[in-house]
Amino acid sequence: MMEEHLVDWSRAQFALTAIYHWLFVPLTLGLGFIIAFMETIYVKTGDEFWKKTTKFWMTLFAINFAIGVATGIIMEFEFGTNWANYSWFVGDIFGAPLAVEGILAFFMESTFFAVMFFGWDKVSKGFHLLSTWLVAIGSNLSALWILVANAWMQNPVGMKFNPDTVRNEMDNFWDILFSPVAVSKFLHTITSSYIVASLFVIGVCAWYLLKKREIQFAKKSMVVAATFGFIMSIFVILTGDESAHQIALKQPVKLAAMEGLYEGKTDAALVGVGILNPKKTLQNDEDEFLFQVEAPYALSLLSFHNIHAFVPGLKDLVYGNEEYNIESAQSKMDKGKIAVNALKMYKIAKEENNLINIAKYEKILNDNMKYFGYGHLEKPEDIVPPISITFYTFHLMVALGTWFLVLFGLILFFTMKREILNYRWLLISAVCSIPLGYVASEAGWIVAEVGRQPWAIQDLMPVGLAATDIGTTNVMISFFMFATLFTILLIAEVKIMLKQIKIGPKGGH
Repeated sequence: MMEEHLVDWSRAQFALTAIYHWLFVPLTLGLGFIIAFMETIYVKTGDEFWKKTTKFWMTLFAINFAIGVATGIIMEFEFGTNWANYSWFVGDIFGAPLAVEGILAFFMESTFFAVMFFGWDKVSKGFHLLSTWLVAIGSNLSALWILVANAWMQNPVGMKFNPDTVRNEMDNFWDILFSPVAVSKFLHTITSSYIVASLFVIGVCAWYLLKKREIQFAKKSMVVAATFGFIMSIFVILTGDESAHQIALKQPVKLAAMEGLYEGKTDAALVGVGILNPKKTLQNDEDEFLFQVEAPYALSLLSFHNIHAFVPGLKDLVYGNEEYNIESAQSKMDKGKIAVNALKMYKIAKEENNLINIAKYEKILNDNMKYFGYGHLEKPEDIVPPISITFYTFHLMVALGTWFLVLFGLILFFTMKREILNYRWLLISAVCSIPLGYVASEAGWIVAEVGRQPWAIQDLMPVGLAATDIGTTNVMISFFMFATLFTILLIAEVKIMLKQIKIGPKGGH
């Protein structure tokens, strides 16, 4: 295992890069489709108003797209520089989705982006519209492969371990692509991104209406975005339900942390609002919450689609529960150490060309391989992620998601009734909800990534084993360099965006 400070700084650097990168991605994923909807209306009706409207939002899309690409490329390089052990251990699997993303999806969106942005009046309306749709689809295909790769880290499937190279190798591509975790993660992430983009469009339009300018443009853009956002808000509830179910099956410790659940229970209630008791630990009997509002049976229903199902708590998962056949972390650590030792003995047997021992230790390794990562943990409690961060970000995400559904409904209702200008408080709320969309989206990633600690790859590789031994100072220097660079890029994007918004749709691009 690496030096603790080195691992923490490497973790902080990747988190910094991922958080900044994700500030740009959701808008690209969702705004691409909103633009495609608007241009489709233009092509069908021939109304120049929709052409001008499409061009305006396309300009904002282009600004965001360009800066998002810069941060994404840096993140992929960090797998090689800061996470070399991880890349060696699973690069044969993890690299494949990233390669497909680069070869197919990214080239596709980049190629047609040029036609979409510079091809007005140079290609036919139909081809231009096709290019716009392909950019939107290509952006989402890019997200698909990245999310498949991430889902594999949460639920490693479709591979076999090669003890000769100490690498995991892909065994079944389709198991990786269509694993339930990958499918639910992709659908939940992209639909939540569509909500962020819808909030952005609605917020900008609300600002125009508050300033009493671009009235027709703002109202019509609002209808498109609010309709899209409202439908996606309902869809994100459904995908969120499936995501929670998959977490309950594959990452029960994360689910327990999301709910601050220490003691497992049947008929488990879902905490809607709550304040964790900071004195609560795995070893004491303090109450889990200082205050909470619960929905009866909802956690059992959400987790296992059965209102009476037993939902294991952190104590059950760390110390085991014989009644419900839950294995303790200590038992898994023992098996993990057997696997680690078997690998060591296998390598010795290979050097000695001892065929009997090669077969013997390979079998032991295969029998215990699914616990391999546990062999590197120091104590059973190490499997518990930071509970407070996981709990509060999860509930913040859910609360904001609920507000967005209400906001989309109200905006759509009053805009269709042509009364939206009478509700100044609603317009102000829409403007304020632009940053809240990003907060909710980032919170979702924090739940996903912090909640799966200490694992870089669930059950197979702890983060401490995945980092590159390159010296803490080097990582610290690059951390602050990236922090400065990303902040400059973000400020540049916001300033360019604000300038373009102030110019308005009449300015074109």
